[in-house]
Amino acid sequence: MEVLINKVTTSSQVDLVASLAKTIWPEHYSPIIGKEQVDYMLGKYQTPKSILAQMDQEGNYYFLIYTDFVPVGYIGIIEKHNELFLSKLYILSAERGKGIGHAAIDFLKARCREIGAPYITLTVNKQNVNSICAYEKLGFENYGEVVTDIGKGYVMDDYMMRLRISPR
Repeated sequence: MEVLINKVTTSSQVDLVASLAKTIWPEHYSPIIGKEQVDYMLGKYQTPKSILAQMDQEGNYYFLIYTDFVPVGYIGIIEKHNELFLSKLYILSAERGKGIGHAAIDFLKARCREIGAPYITLTVNKQNVNSICAYEKLGFENYGEVVTDIGKGYVMDDYMMRLRISPR
């Protein structure tokens, strides 16, 4: 199985990211944070309009993940001064456990080396046990907690994790 990761540059690719989010988020997050908050977050962060707005901001990038030329997930990153913030890494449930997440992290490690960032950082919901375990297997370490008010009475209650990147 070949994993390809391509930068999102067209409106049809943005539409594909939004479509993948509509499939992945409810299944993955509804048991953790509830359907209402998932629907709110999808509407706020993962519509084509909001994705385009994020991409227009300096340092925000999206990438589509393909296996055998079929879209199976996406990545969202923000390049900061001395880190690469992984804001989104989502893979269709049927494709998890096949090494796609590992390939995505390898891609991000290479990106860190290109921009001179010594860390990949991320936040993950404290109740998202499967993702936390996956990140730990990939070498990420928990370095704190953060609660973020996202409006309408909802918060994101997360752990902060990071992976140190060797310069090679």
